[in-house]
Amino acid sequence: MLLSSCRRIRVGQLVNPIRALRPSNDRRSLHLAPPFLLDDYIPRYQRLSETEASKKRSLAYAHLRNCNLCPRLCGVNRYETTGMCLIGHNVKVSVIAPHFGEEPCIQGHNGSGSVFFSGCNLRCTFCQNHDIAHQRNGFDLTPEELAQWYIKLQEVGNVHNINLVTPEHVVPQVALSILAARDLGLKVPIVYNTSAFDSLASLELMDGLVDIYLPDFKVWNKATSQRLLKAEDYASTAAESVKAMHAQVGDLCFTGDGIAKTGVLVRHLVMPGQEAEAKEIMKFLAENVSKDIFVNIMEQYRPDAHVGKPKRRTKKETAEQGDQEEVRYAEINRPITKDEVSAVRKAAEAVGLWRFCDPPRHDGFAM
Repeated sequence: MLLSSCRRIRVGQLVNPIRALRPSNDRRSLHLAPPFLLDDYIPRYQRLSETEASKKRSLAYAHLRNCNLCPRLCGVNRYETTGMCLIGHNVKVSVIAPHFGEEPCIQGHNGSGSVFFSGCNLRCTFCQNHDIAHQRNGFDLTPEELAQWYIKLQEVGNVHNINLVTPEHVVPQVALSILAARDLGLKVPIVYNTSAFDSLASLELMDGLVDIYLPDFKVWNKATSQRLLKAEDYASTAAESVKAMHAQVGDLCFTGDGIAKTGVLVRHLVMPGQEAEAKEIMKFLAENVSKDIFVNIMEQYRPDAHVGKPKRRTKKETAEQGDQEEVRYAEINRPITKDEVSAVRKAAEAVGLWRFCDPPRHDGFAM
């Protein structure tokens, strides 16, 4: 136990050395919330029986032949063609590397072993990874090859976890890769880093394979979902998905080194003029998921992808408007303000949320 202060000893004073080293009654609080502190942790995929693993393999192959796992329900045979995500029976990966751009409890000191998948089942107009998500950039890997990369990240990179970034459209391949990696000796937790546009069927397949769910909850209204994400049912789907994730793994829990091992961490990117929708999201989390859910209110929005690009105009519109240039998605074509971030944070606190991704106010970790 660390001492908060030292006793003063006068010169020439005889002191029992053992007694002098004992801590005083004025001890520093460890600032730990015991329900969220783990002594140790064994990943969920390590606890699957062989029968359960075999059933998941069979389901994964069946879904590849009739792709109906994500909410788009394309129904294609991915051994023969592709659906909206443009990805077939193998995954296409843009980057595999230890990553230091995640929450401190996810990246730790050694980094999060991140796998950035190409493709996506959303078409976010402001996507900051649009060169990956909206295009088929990268290299192809089978589930077995992907599993070998997990092992390299663990053994060579010494990462704290395997972080699957945008896996919603490749859930069957991801399930197969985790099971293959288990047989190769994978021992670190699995992070499912998602837009939350997941179906309940895909989350059922991932149940027992994922330790940490890291969903984005982007917007709340149907009209906003359709305009900015090109998916009218995004909000309702995300709401059900987050509830299902929490039912599987509960609130975020840590080991004593401050590294998250299991649970749900919800992200919300604050966007220009969207405070009202953010407040609805925070209210939903508090009332329908858990007031103890860990939330990261993110401030790094910037206009990107299609936002701020010149609007396409017909010849008639050009003749009528002359040289006056309009831009696409003008309502979000600006940085956010401190007031907007503050409004979302206050709304979250007002409904009873209290676990945020903030720098700790003490000499320790934010748990």
